[in-house]
Amino acid sequence: MKRLFMLSLAVAFGWGARAQVTERERPSDWKYLVEGARFMDRLQPMKGEVLSADVWGADSVRPRLVDNGIELAGTSFWGGNILREPDGKYHLFVCGWPENSPKGHMFWPNSTVYHAVGERLEGPYTVRDTIGKGHNPEAFRLADGRVVVYVIDGYYIAPSVKGPWQYRRFTFNTRNRNIVEGLSNLTFARRPDGSYLMVCRGGGVWISRDGLAPYEQLSDRSVYPPVEGRFEDPVVWRDSLQYHLIVNDWLGRIAYYQRSKDGLHWVTEQGEAYVPGVSVHPDGRVEHWFKYERPKVFQDESGRAVQMNFAVIDTIKWEDQPNDNHSSKNICIPLNPGLRLEVLNKEPITAGTKAIEVRIRAEQGFNPQKDIDVRSLRFGSFTEVNFGRGSKVVRTRKEGKDLIAVFDGAGSGIGPDEFAPKLLGRGKKGGLLYGYASLPYVDYRPAMLSAAYPMYDKERQALILEVKNYGLSASRPSRVAVLADGRTLAEGEVGKLLPYGVQELRMKTAFAPTAKELSTLTVVFYTDGQEVRRDILRY
Repeated sequence: MKRLFMLSLAVAFGWGARAQVTERERPSDWKYLVEGARFMDRLQPMKGEVLSADVWGADSVRPRLVDNGIELAGTSFWGGNILREPDGKYHLFVCGWPENSPKGHMFWPNSTVYHAVGERLEGPYTVRDTIGKGHNPEAFRLADGRVVVYVIDGYYIAPSVKGPWQYRRFTFNTRNRNIVEGLSNLTFARRPDGSYLMVCRGGGVWISRDGLAPYEQLSDRSVYPPVEGRFEDPVVWRDSLQYHLIVNDWLGRIAYYQRSKDGLHWVTEQGEAYVPGVSVHPDGRVEHWFKYERPKVFQDESGRAVQMNFAVIDTIKWEDQPNDNHSSKNICIPLNPGLRLEVLNKEPITAGTKAIEVRIRAEQGFNPQKDIDVRSLRFGSFTEVNFGRGSKVVRTRKEGKDLIAVFDGAGSGIGPDEFAPKLLGRGKKGGLLYGYASLPYVDYRPAMLSAAYPMYDKERQALILEVKNYGLSASRPSRVAVLADGRTLAEGEVGKLLPYGVQELRMKTAFAPTAKELSTLTVVFYTDGQEVRRDILRY
C-alpha cells in the first residue's frame, strides 16, 4: 500500500486537470491482491551511479540518475529498445529531436532514429550514429541475423547493428477483415520457428512467416482487456513458455498485463502493469515523471524479461517548449525475471488431483534448496494465487540442484483452460518469488486455423472459404460451419494442414443469404466434435 501511495503522488500534484487525465476506477477486488499479483510488483529499483540535480526538468524529477538510460542536453529522446551483441555491448535504438525545435515536444513527427551504445544494460547510452527519420522505433533480429528497426509507416534493415541501413515498407494482408484501429505503433515477438507475431496499436494480431513477408491479420477484434481505456503503446514478447502483452491506457495512465499460449487468445491478470511513479531509486527516492510511455523489454537467454525501458517526460507534452527547462528521455528499470518452473504431473490437473509436483530449477545466484521460504509458497491459477489463495506445499524433495515442491491439489483453481499456472512466495531474505510453470500435457505450439472472409457464389449457391493454419504444428482434420445471423449457412471439412498450409473449401449453401446476413458471418471450427475456434468476420 505504501508503494501505491507513492505512485499516486503525481496525481496529487494537480496535474490531472491540466492534462485531461481520467482516473480509472479499479475493480473492487483489486484491493485484495497480494504482493506479486501485479506485474508492477516485478519492477525493481533503478540502477545508476551518478545522481545529479544540476540538470533540466521539473523538481519532481531532480535529482535523478543521469547515467540511467539515455539523456543528452539539447536532445529530446523518445521510445526505443535494446539489443545485445556477442561482444557484450548493448545497442539502444531510440528516436529524438533537438530540444530547441520550433514546436518543442510536438516536433516529434520529424524525429530521427539514433543508434546508441552502452557497456551496461541500464546505461548510460551514448549516440554512435543515426539511422534515418522515424518515430517510435522497435528493433528485432530476423532468423538469418539481419536487424530490423521498425518505425511508424516503415522499417530500416541492415546486416548487423553497424548498418548499412536500407529503408523499406511492410505490406499487410487484411484477409478481408477490417483493420483493428490502424497500423501504427507496431510491436513484434519472434515465434519458435523464426516467424513473427505482431500486435498493432488497436490490438489486432498479425503473423509474418519471416518477419518481412506480408503480415497477415488473424484477429477480427482487439485482444486488449474488455475495459474502458484509450489504448496505445502495446509491447509483446515471448519467452520459452508463453506470450506476454502490456498495453497502456494513456488517458487513465494505467497499463494492463496479459498472457497467451498462442498469441491470439489472451488472459488478463488483475492489477496494474505500471502507473506513474515506478521509477524508484534503491534508497526509495522516486523520479516522478509525468508520463511513462512506449515500454519495451529486454529478455535474457531464457526469454524472460529482465528490464523495461520507458520514454518519460517531466510535464505535459505540449508544455515542453523550445529552449525551456523541460524535455524527455529514456529510462531503464530492472525486472525480477521470475523462476523457471515445470509441473511434473503427467495427467491433466483437475479438482480431484491429490498432489501437484512442481520442479523449481536452480540457476546461477539462486539455490531453491536453500533460498526459499517454502511455507510462503502458493501455486495454482492466477485467479487464486493473486489473492493469496491456491495450493500449499505439503512436502519437498531434492533432485540434483533443483527442488521438487509437492503441493496439496486442493484449491489450485487449475481448470481445463489453464496453460501456465502461477507460483508466488518469498525468499528467506524476504524477496519476491514468482514464476509460471509449464504443463506437460499442454501443446505450446498449437495449430491455429483461421478463415478469411468467404466469397458467396450466388449463381452456384455456394460459399468459397479459404482456411489457413497459422499455428506451429499440423492441424487435425476439422469440421467447419459458417453461420449467418445464427443459422448454419454452409458446412464443410478441412483436412490436415501443415503450418502455413492453405485449403480452399467450396460449400453448398443451405439457404440464399441476404446482403445483411452476409455482412457479418461466423466461422466455427470443430475438432473431435469440440469447438476449437470461432472467427467473427465482418465485411
